[in-house]
Amino acid sequence: MMELLPISLTEAARYMGVRGEPDDSIMKLLKNAEILVRENVHPRYVYREAEITTDRDGIRISGVNAPFTGNDIQKHLKGCRSVILLAATLSETADKLIRQAAVRNIAESLAVDCICSAAVEQVCDRAEEEIFSRINAPYRTWRFSPGYGDLPLELQGELLRALNSQRRIGLTATENSLLIPSKSVTAIIGISDTPVMRQTSGCAGCSMRESCGFSKMGKSCGKNT
Repeated sequence: MMELLPISLTEAARYMGVRGEPDDSIMKLLKNAEILVRENVHPRYVYREAEITTDRDGIRISGVNAPFTGNDIQKHLKGCRSVILLAATLSETADKLIRQAAVRNIAESLAVDCICSAAVEQVCDRAEEEIFSRINAPYRTWRFSPGYGDLPLELQGELLRALNSQRRIGLTATENSLLIPSKSVTAIIGISDTPVMRQTSGCAGCSMRESCGFSKMGKSCGKNT
């Protein structure tokens, strides 16, 4: 279990759709939400390293039944010998805090929601630091999640089963491959013995950017946790 560090209010304001410097009223909402979340939420994560191979069906990951398909994941893992499968969650407590805040005030609920989104990104960053302090990984890629680019969101369940995440951290997915609890992230990180070509992360490197609904709203699927 991991204790949250101070959560980026600037990042949370970005999730709220704030452009530029947040005004005093928004900062007050976010500061109160940050205190509430840090006092009540205790994140968890699980991971494992898995060997990979490539065939005509896509990327084969040991311990995962279905191939990971799409051009983007193949580019992302080019030259990699293995991957880290990662799942992280703020737990059901985060969803509960958002629901409770909605009863009191919609603006407060939005602030709690956005603080939680920034918090789960912090958890993933810190998890990645901890993981790669323990294992031999000369070079690695950035985090790549099901649903990003042309990697099917439906592979979410395969990744969760491979990590046994329901038993270990209480993380599951719906029939539509949405994560429960909602403030959670799954990701794949490639490991290589030689320098990897760092593909552009975010919308600029995504093959689906022209038709993406998130992009049209000025958002990113990689930041909509």
